[in-house]
Amino acid sequence: MPTPQQARAQASAITSGKAGPEAEAAPVSQLRTLFERHRLSPGHRRIAQYLIEHLPEAAFLSITDLADRVGVSQPSVTRFAAAVGFTGYPALREKLQAIALGSISGGAEENRGNELQSAVDAEIENLENLRRDFADPDQVIRVGRELSASTPLTVLGLRISASLAEYFAYAARRIHPDVRLVTRGGSTAYDALLQSYEAGGSWVLAFSMPRHAQETLAAVRVARGAGLRVALITDLALGAVADEADVTFATGTGSRLVFDSYAAPGLLAAAVLQAMTDADPERTQARLDEYEQISDQHQFFLRD
Repeated sequence: MPTPQQARAQASAITSGKAGPEAEAAPVSQLRTLFERHRLSPGHRRIAQYLIEHLPEAAFLSITDLADRVGVSQPSVTRFAAAVGFTGYPALREKLQAIALGSISGGAEENRGNELQSAVDAEIENLENLRRDFADPDQVIRVGRELSASTPLTVLGLRISASLAEYFAYAARRIHPDVRLVTRGGSTAYDALLQSYEAGGSWVLAFSMPRHAQETLAAVRVARGAGLRVALITDLALGAVADEADVTFATGTGSRLVFDSYAAPGLLAAAVLQAMTDADPERTQARLDEYEQISDQHQFFLRD
């Protein structure tokens, strides 16, 4: 008789394939797709990030106003438009307006209630965006296989990202034989990453939540320099850390309260864990069985 956790692992396996016309990509996802096709300079990434974060307003700015808001020159905005495949800024702005107006017409706001309810609404929107991103789960499935095959597997999360990394590593240890958690930066992180590679590891799963730490960027660079590949879970697909990663999973964080909330990144992490369980179901089952026996023997958990 499988335990509830084992039953969930069996019943919720991710299947490959695209969803039907049910869901058009969310506005943020559309912009990421539009911009990620191109290799952008640091100045162009600043423009792209501003447009992603301020789409409803930015879509209707003149070239002068947009340049002022981002802190770049007007020619930089023109070159950015060309770099992402448009004949000029007017053509880019027309596309931005179409995306923004589609978002507005598709989500007329009701009474948002108080500040706490507004924070929940924002997280619901993040989850809806993530759901649309999951319409094509192939990348999650592929990376789950790669992480499952990496022995050891290193999980990196520094400063405020440590909690997500700890959650992932705790769960991953139930299904993977060698998971190494790194939550301290500097030379400690460097030692752990280099030892992981020397021990035969091939991948690092890194978390980078706002405010993005310099030491996370440094650690990712060390990992890449050592020969490890990096899968990144973060809030924006554009930026210095994302540029260094081999694969980036980007999803929004809740920013309506003093401290950010991480409903969507947490669910994304759980989806990657699910993909790892699917990658080697026999090993998953054997390890879960063994853990249940040990937990029963030593009475790790209270009886419901």
